[in-house]
Amino acid sequence: MKKFNWLNFGFQIGAIILALLFTTAVLLLAGAPPLQAYLSVIKGMVGSMDDITNVLSAWAPLLLTTCGVLLTFAAGLWNIGIEGQIMAGAIFTTGALRLMLNSSLPTGWILVIGFLAGLVGGAIWAALAGVLKIFGGVNEIFGGLGLNFVATAFALYLIIGPWARPGIASTSGTLMFPQKLWLPAMGNYAFSPWALGLGILVVILVFFLLRGTHFGLRLKAVGKNVKAAFLMGVPTWQYSMMAFLICGAFAGLAGAIQVTSVYHRLTPAISSGYGFLGLLVAMLINYQALWAAPVTLFFAALNIGGIQLPIILKLDSSLSGVLQETLVLFVLLVEGARQNLFRKR
Repeated sequence: MKKFNWLNFGFQIGAIILALLFTTAVLLLAGAPPLQAYLSVIKGMVGSMDDITNVLSAWAPLLLTTCGVLLTFAAGLWNIGIEGQIMAGAIFTTGALRLMLNSSLPTGWILVIGFLAGLVGGAIWAALAGVLKIFGGVNEIFGGLGLNFVATAFALYLIIGPWARPGIASTSGTLMFPQKLWLPAMGNYAFSPWALGLGILVVILVFFLLRGTHFGLRLKAVGKNVKAAFLMGVPTWQYSMMAFLICGAFAGLAGAIQVTSVYHRLTPAISSGYGFLGLLVAMLINYQALWAAPVTLFFAALNIGGIQLPIILKLDSSLSGVLQETLVLFVLLVEGARQNLFRKR
């Protein structure tokens, strides 16, 4: 057994080395010194307290979206529409906060209402994808992608229409909320411990939900073989819909965090690609919730560290994305090779 585990570890290290070699080749083709580029990314991660808090700020929403897609993956569903669900959560949160601007309620209660609105918004948007899949026979990939475009278009309509800044015709975003409606931050930094605490709470919940509950067992049964699960008495479409709803709720919470802790307003790109990145992370960790927190932290750090590439080396910051995606690609390829090897043995 120990030999098998060491061999698995060797395959994983090999995948990381292959991803680094591929990214190094891309950097060389771009005429950039690879070592300096990697050092610049690391500096962007931990070079200052601002960098560290920015990483932690990115960690929370990415952790929420990753936990959400872990549930839909467990049910055998590809919830590509999670980007739209983040946007829907942000829209609902923004709408709730706008309605409560002049309310006499304590600020804490207004923020709670905003987060609940975001949760509901994300769940509703996910339910649309679920209805299209379960009752309309529309593949969740195509339905989700379509709903992503609709959510973005609706946000743009609100930004330049009913929620437009007075006297300004701009798609950059709505008017910034007053500071009293910002999620409490740590000192003068953008990082909010409340946002990260919510992310950690959700990952613990998902870990125990999938690992040690009757619900998690049935959800996995639906994902493994929906026909067999139905014959065993599992209400399959209800469990599929619940996976969509919970995932959408987590995505909506990520959108609420983006509004109240990061941007303090609604913007067209408020999802920041965390939905798609969460899908990649879930595949990289082989759908194991135990690894969600450390791996999402690493990916959040790469996202923030990549900002240094255009500043120092005049390179596109998307090169950090190249490293992230090639890492997932090579891990999946190497895992497939490992499974074939042991199958032959």
